Amino acid sequence: MIAQMLKVHVVARAADRDALLGALRGLSVVHLVPVDANRAVADAETVAALDRFRRARQVLEMTTPAGAPPDLAPEAAADEVLRIQRESAELGARLSTLHRRIEQLALWGDVRLEQFEDLRRAGVEPRFFLVPTKQVPDVRAEVVHVIGPWPGRRSLVAVIHRGGEPELPEGAEPIPLPQADRPTLRAEAARIDAALQAGAARTAALAHLAPAMAAAQARLVEQAAWTVATRSALADEHLYALQGWVPEGRAASLAADLRMAGVAAAVEVRDAAPAEEPPTLIHYPWWARPMKGLFDMLGTVPGYTEFDVSAAFMIALPIFSAILISDAGYGLLYFLLPVILYRKMKAAGAADLAHLIMIVGILSMVWGVVTTSFFGKDISGLFGRQGPWIAVTMDKRAMDFLMYISITLGAVHLSFAHLWKAKAAFPGLRCLSEMGWAVWLWGMYGLVKTFLLKDPPTFDLFLRTTWYPYLLLAGGALAILFASPDRNPLKMLGLGLASFPLAAIGTFGDTISYVRLMAIGLGGSALAVTFNDMASQLPLVATIPILILAHALNVSLSIVALLAHGVRLNMLEFSNNLGMQWSGYAYEPFSRKRVEET
Repeated sequence: MIAQMLKVHVVARAADRDALLGALRGLSVVHLVPVDANRAVADAETVAALDRFRRARQVLEMTTPAGAPPDLAPEAAADEVLRIQRESAELGARLSTLHRRIEQLALWGDVRLEQFEDLRRAGVEPRFFLVPTKQVPDVRAEVVHVIGPWPGRRSLVAVIHRGGEPELPEGAEPIPLPQADRPTLRAEAARIDAALQAGAARTAALAHLAPAMAAAQARLVEQAAWTVATRSALADEHLYALQGWVPEGRAASLAADLRMAGVAAAVEVRDAAPAEEPPTLIHYPWWARPMKGLFDMLGTVPGYTEFDVSAAFMIALPIFSAILISDAGYGLLYFLLPVILYRKMKAAGAADLAHLIMIVGILSMVWGVVTTSFFGKDISGLFGRQGPWIAVTMDKRAMDFLMYISITLGAVHLSFAHLWKAKAAFPGLRCLSEMGWAVWLWGMYGLVKTFLLKDPPTFDLFLRTTWYPYLLLAGGALAILFASPDRNPLKMLGLGLASFPLAAIGTFGDTISYVRLMAIGLGGSALAVTFNDMASQLPLVATIPILILAHALNVSLSIVALLAHGVRLNMLEFSNNLGMQWSGYAYEPFSRKRVEET
């Protein structure tokens, strides 16, 4: 449920500014709204310092502490971490260039440039030419030595001739000595490699200071939040006034809470004006709380006047995810991994996400039993049954069954969105339009089912395909007539007809989009079966590692499928039919901030 917000204005004496801000921070209830958003920013120095700490801690999170902890202040340690990272990137790029040059000079061997200088001082000056390979025998000189082949059917030839110019065939091309020799480049590469190792060792030592950096970052966050709050107010030499949003249940006691904190302040509370957009605070049902983990990960917030879809998502997303995974063995992994890593995920603030993954794992195990697939193995024999339930056989009846399930879920999902929207519009006439769209969707369901399943299966539960034209007619009529309620019937009809065609076509695409559940689920099953068949043809010593790597890859692909398809069906198809814009911003009361783990 989205909590109702009330607008509050708090006025105190200018001399009580710090006491008022301290009390509000302790109460952690007022989402401050700056009077002038251009002024309500932290100073540039603090912002820059926070950015340095954030980037330095990201580097250290990938580093295991080692060696003796250095005696450095957190700020200096963060700067040194970033300096080492910057220099290491530059040195790494230089090292890659050196390795390429060393490889390109392989034809020259390990000769040093100073050796050529010694020869010149002795009166011997070797010269080098690129000569077509077939014409190398035509070279005439005191010494002719073929160093090696060169691209373009040519050869690199060394020539020494002290009696004038050597005789060279047509097409011979002089080539200068390289600017650097391989031994010199190797020596430079070794120095760079040593510097990189020293930088890595120093970074490992600095990793001991990560907790101190986190504490310093927390202090800076507090400082920045205080500065922003200070600059959010309207102030003069006598008064200091703040405004913000407070949940309805806390607004009435705000004045008394401030008095108990020793601050004398006047508090005005009022409802939100129609043009105002309060922050969104969601009170999740206990059983839908895991969805907070997904919303936090995606960074999505419903608008204040929109719907709390956490409960609907909590029902639909695990079901869709189970069909997309379609394997009891993979579901077992989805359940066990967050159980094993739960403490770490909780410490990182991802406990809700861990719970969601566990639930997805449990339902995936259940669906895997229905489709009799365990790491791509047909386990139907354990249940003494055969037939269209077996997904791993890729039997047509099994595929039709899964397609039927997918589009039926789509029709239920989308029609529920319109019925929910109709409930919100009741008792306005627009609720009839939304009910019409719900009816229309079931007619579209019959059309899609006939289009995809040309021979409808015998397990049609409640809708015969011959009904869908009547559902389309009845639903379409309601959707058109009451789309834009108005006292002028002709205007209502005209606006409804204008908006109907694109929306109607969209419902066809939305409904058929749920076929992706069947397609991705069967695709994963096909990969699992293929991996098993491939591994079974290998020696036993290779079978186990191949199976582990192959199924790990398939699980990784299923994670991508969950985000790209399972989440999409909720965030896009369902939300669009519900009219969600996800235009909100989160309720963040002025309080002591916790440094988030990055």
